[in-house]
Amino acid sequence: MSADVELQGVSIAFGDFYAAKNVNVKIEAGEFFSFLGPSGCGKTTLLRAVSGFLEPSEGKVLIGGQNMSGIGPNKRPTSLIFQNLALFPLMSVADNIAFSLEVRGVSKQARRKRADELLDLVALNGQGDKKVHELSGGQKQRVAIARALAVEPEVLLLDEPLSALDLKLRQKMRTELRAIQQRVGITFIYITHDQGEALTMSDRVGVMNDGQLEQVGSCYEVYQAPSTPFVATFVGENNAFSGKVEKVSKSIAKVNVEGTSFSGSVGRTTLGDPHPVGVGDDVIIFVRPESLSLAKGTKAPKNNFSADIETIEFEGNLKNIYLKSNKNKSIRFSVPSVFDTSDLTPGSTIELSFATESAIVLPSGPLALD
Repeated sequence: MSADVELQGVSIAFGDFYAAKNVNVKIEAGEFFSFLGPSGCGKTTLLRAVSGFLEPSEGKVLIGGQNMSGIGPNKRPTSLIFQNLALFPLMSVADNIAFSLEVRGVSKQARRKRADELLDLVALNGQGDKKVHELSGGQKQRVAIARALAVEPEVLLLDEPLSALDLKLRQKMRTELRAIQQRVGITFIYITHDQGEALTMSDRVGVMNDGQLEQVGSCYEVYQAPSTPFVATFVGENNAFSGKVEKVSKSIAKVNVEGTSFSGSVGRTTLGDPHPVGVGDDVIIFVRPESLSLAKGTKAPKNNFSADIETIEFEGNLKNIYLKSNKNKSIRFSVPSVFDTSDLTPGSTIELSFATESAIVLPSGPLALD
């Protein structure tokens, strides 16, 4: 059984400082939802409010439609997996998983049966009699998940549980975590600063900045259609060109960037409406590194510019080409590793272009890079 979770105007203040401010979001039952943002943005604070370890200064937390005000962590239909996992080193794996059931007075035989069922669920069959120190990092993660599921919560809360793992194991575990969520069918609320984790596992993502929820949407929406400059530069890489609007027609804006005209699609607000940009407004036009291409002849898109190559970095499946424009603007251009870059040498000048539909125009605002 799973439950929806709704935050209605939730603010959490510590004195004059607001760790979270006027957050409104509804997480559907059975959804894998991630709060994504940099350290200190308020995402863990929201998780603690859902779990009951913090009471909102303003607003309400509803789980399954019930107001959680005054209901402590042990009375809520939630389980929380901490960043450090907090497994008991002197207990066996099975006893770790069944600990909450022991506290509730469940018999030893029933506890062991449930522990074995959960070990099977997280692909740790036959590991129940081992001690925690005998497990790998990934196995410990799965034990923590099994322990959280032992009390059959309606909502599972996960506070950056993969952050201590190495890259390959994180990639493996996020696939397994998503598979477990789909098997058990309960609501997962996941906290992370790693966009790869959020985009890989989630049904929807809420991007946070400075205590506020900047955008909520599917992984595709927050990547391809960011609503704010912060989201555009925090979720994935983006080239940002600042300029002024010259013309707007049918949701296409023509932008003057230091004497060069670029065209892009006007981005949409969090409500789904096009941003009300007009002639003379300060805007930023965003272009993903993979959306750039080498300009070739008269058939190239209208958005052409030249830049000088600084370095070329090999990154496995990609080659990242770092450039400077004649205005000393840093630019990143990404191509598949099979792309022949033998004629692209540091110091040489190349002509780049991008399609209008690949660029997003947003009102000027703070970037994640600031």
